[in-house]
Amino acid sequence: MSVYVYGIARSDHPALPEKAPGVGEPPREVRVLREGDLAALISDCPEDLRPKRRDLMAHQHVLTEAGGKGSVLPLRFGSLSEDDETVRRVLADNAEHYARQLEELDGRSEYNVKAVHREEEVLRVVLAENDEARSLAERNRASGGGTYEDKLRLGELLANAVRERETEDARSVEDALAPLARRSVPGPEGSGWLANLSFLLDRHASDDFLAAVEKLGRENPHLDIRVTGPLPPYSFVDQPPAKAAAGQAAL
Repeated sequence: MSVYVYGIARSDHPALPEKAPGVGEPPREVRVLREGDLAALISDCPEDLRPKRRDLMAHQHVLTEAGGKGSVLPLRFGSLSEDDETVRRVLADNAEHYARQLEELDGRSEYNVKAVHREEEVLRVVLAENDEARSLAERNRASGGGTYEDKLRLGELLANAVRERETEDARSVEDALAPLARRSVPGPEGSGWLANLSFLLDRHASDDFLAAVEKLGRENPHLDIRVTGPLPPYSFVDQPPAKAAAGQAAL
């Protein structure tokens, strides 16, 4: 049976959630596998593992419980290893790398910020800024809608202006928030958001960060800004520089 890996901690972590319910139905019991100065939170992996809500929440709960009482390197949902011995070998081979990562992430959490345009509001913004589009829109309205060519031209002007505004607003979100974080990384492209960024924050800095997000929303009512956190710092766990192709795939 393969092993499901939740995360990595120091072996002297004060409160690892051993015997907590993990993934699977019925839930597989979490156990702690120690190797030198490191420990891995693992459980047996169910044969039919899928990213179902119950299992996603179980994965998150194990990491939240551990991360609230000490530094933990969280692994993404679905991280598997061949067996306990493989996990031990990976911990031993990369002990220095994981120890450094645990120190870097100690006392820090991840906040994810996404932003998208509110359609009607952003159209008002670009019309106010674009003289040509505004003039054409007014002429079309005065003439009862305008010709097909005028409507097409207005649509092109607005689409181009909105795209330019997306680039500008994405940069504004990052410029406003990145200085408040230890690190920031972009989320997956093509997600439908004009900005999708993850920020690594010291836990005592979260209030200032959330206040900055709120201020950004007030100053830019054409933006729908959503923040999620605190989260285990998934986006800031770096892979070992030379991991083996098979045995270290999960870590």
